[in-house]
Amino acid sequence: MQLLTPPRTIATSPLADEAIRDLLVMLGEDPDRPGLVDTPARVRRSLSDLTRGYDQDPREVVGRAIFEEPYDEMIVVKDIELYSLCEHHLLPFFGKVHVAYLPNGRIVGLSKLPRLVEVYSRRLQVQERLTVQIAEAIADLLDPLGVGVVVEAAHLCMMMRGVEKQNSKTTTSCLLGRFKDDEKTRAEFLHLVQQPG
Repeated sequence: MQLLTPPRTIATSPLADEAIRDLLVMLGEDPDRPGLVDTPARVRRSLSDLTRGYDQDPREVVGRAIFEEPYDEMIVVKDIELYSLCEHHLLPFFGKVHVAYLPNGRIVGLSKLPRLVEVYSRRLQVQERLTVQIAEAIADLLDPLGVGVVVEAAHLCMMMRGVEKQNSKTTTSCLLGRFKDDEKTRAEFLHLVQQPG
């Protein structure tokens, strides 16, 4: 599990504002015109917020919301909203995440699963790594019998530029423990994920 990185300075850095101002000039814009005067500070604040996951530790996000419980059936949280930035073009990708785990004597407060998704999605990402990071964080925190994560997302880097395919979606999965080794567990998870909400 990737833990907290050193403190970032983008939220308060005048260098960030200067870099964004320089970029506006390179794009052929006048950063002093009324519509752009405050753009460097707005972009800096926006990027700071969109990458706030770097400042979050998964263990702190979950906190004391892990409980001893003899429940031994699959727990699934579907359709967790996802917003992230592609690390290759700094363009958004967005969609939904489906998370499941098989408890091994411990459960986590249900709201903590979407919070874990946020920790990793609010960083510069590729969807494949994001999927694995979410699954491994759950495995590390709960030591369950298995974890399954499916991410479905649309990428603006494919929709707005390059191939410009507006209807394309990417699906990635990470299966650990019984979700990977047991065909019945895997089939149950995938069936539950595919059911209409």
